[in-house]
Amino acid sequence: MTLPASAPRNVIFVLIDDLRFDALGITGHPWVETPHLDALARGGVLLRNAFVTTALCSPSRASILTGQYAHRHRVVDNNNPVPPGTTFFPQYLQKAGYETAFIGKWHMGGESDAPQPGFDRWVSFRGQGTYLPGKYGLNVDGKPVPQRGYITDELTDYALDWLKRRDGRRPFFMYLSHKAVHSEFIPADRHKGR
Repeated sequence: MTLPASAPRNVIFVLIDDLRFDALGITGHPWVETPHLDALARGGVLLRNAFVTTALCSPSRASILTGQYAHRHRVVDNNNPVPPGTTFFPQYLQKAGYETAFIGKWHMGGESDAPQPGFDRWVSFRGQGTYLPGKYGLNVDGKPVPQRGYITDELTDYALDWLKRRDGRRPFFMYLSHKAVHSEFIPADRHKGR
């Protein structure tokens, strides 16, 4: 079977840390308010029947980016970094002409926030990072940059800025990996007490 030729699609992949499948307004949660995520789901794709093979942060992230089980990519806990030479699917997108960006929590090994293969734009932080400005700040394209404010807001600003400034003549893939709602559950000031 041959598929008809089609134009490349732009893709924004949003990963929200430790968010249960049913903790969204669009999935029917009775009091959680997620209007922006609900709008993205309505205008894009909501994976209603997805499963995690290793219910732990780092192995899950490695599986998403490699398409492999933990015993193949060897990120079996939250401490081991991705082995050198590991191929991430955005590398294939780059070869196909895509502009790519990784913005957010990498957390495959806690010591490094160095840019990884497959991404033209890189904004990340060490390990779990911090909700509020902390000791290490951010790594923006290999350079240390102070974290200015609440991490969710800052990552979103970096993502929007990249979308506005990118080439525009090529398709794009953006992997936006938020730290929230991972414990220590520190909300932005505007959400305290809700």
